[in-house]
Amino acid sequence: MTKEIVRVAAVQASPVHMDLNASIDKAILLATEARDKGCDLIAFGEAWLPGYPYHIWLGAPIWPLQFTKRYFENCVDLNGPEFARLLAAAKQLGIMIAMGYSERAGGSLYLGQCLIGTDGELIFARRKLKPTHVERAVFGEGYGEDLVVADTPIGKVGALCCWEHVQPLNKYAMYSQGEAIHIAAWPSFAVYNDQAYALGREVNMNASQLYAVEGQNFVIAATSIITQATLDLLQVNESNAGMLQLGGGSAMIFAPDGRRMMDYLPEHDEGLQIADLPMEAIIYAKAFAEPAGHYSKPESTQLIVHRQPRLPVLNREMPSLELAAQPDGEVSE
Repeated sequence: MTKEIVRVAAVQASPVHMDLNASIDKAILLATEARDKGCDLIAFGEAWLPGYPYHIWLGAPIWPLQFTKRYFENCVDLNGPEFARLLAAAKQLGIMIAMGYSERAGGSLYLGQCLIGTDGELIFARRKLKPTHVERAVFGEGYGEDLVVADTPIGKVGALCCWEHVQPLNKYAMYSQGEAIHIAAWPSFAVYNDQAYALGREVNMNASQLYAVEGQNFVIAATSIITQATLDLLQVNESNAGMLQLGGGSAMIFAPDGRRMMDYLPEHDEGLQIADLPMEAIIYAKAFAEPAGHYSKPESTQLIVHRQPRLPVLNREMPSLELAAQPDGEVSE
């Protein structure tokens, strides 16, 4: 039975950029703090391990290549020893961990999210369906199977990355699965602040808030922040200072009626946004409007979700000549 009150934490903090082991160390410290404060779940932002690749936004296409090897080597292998440490920490601490990461699979990278149970087992791992803008120069794509909502001891939990929250069909596919708690993973809102209003805090926190209202669920919006150490690593100076700035944190938790459940932290500060979620609030919110239920009009509009994965290689055994089917359907002798 789902708990009546679920305590959750949204992270607003910087990882140790492009250092996977050090970032996992920091993630475990933050998870320990959340556990000590009675949290059932802690959520991290987009690509928190090993840090969002801000370098891809900072120059001509060839300029970010200087960071390619280091970034690739510090991305998460879900079968690797570094990720195993995170699984073990969730079990040891007895807290659910929702992590955003850059996933390394073979020679490819994907923007991923996972949910780890208190037993240290992976509840789900998903990939961002469509990387945004220049992200497509680095990351591969996910599929319909990545629109996942899982049954857990604290209710049905799902997750999306960043601008997946401005794709209406993605959202509707999630709402249709009865999501109670949604993890909205964001990077920092410090890229192109003066040139691209749509990439800023106001627009994207509004998208998180609207997700809560549309889906009648709790939304845990986790973000990272930009520190001076990150700016130094990425060689941000007078020539490109307007492209990436300090701060950008904006972690928040929204209720099913859209209300903010606390005040924002200062954008430069690290911390945990913690809230107690009264799960019965979902019942009252859905009494007004459930978009994939009594407030839907399937005879007018309907969504089709293709959940089958699309693999680049399919290995099939060729039938022997003796058993090959003939055009008329008979089997040759």
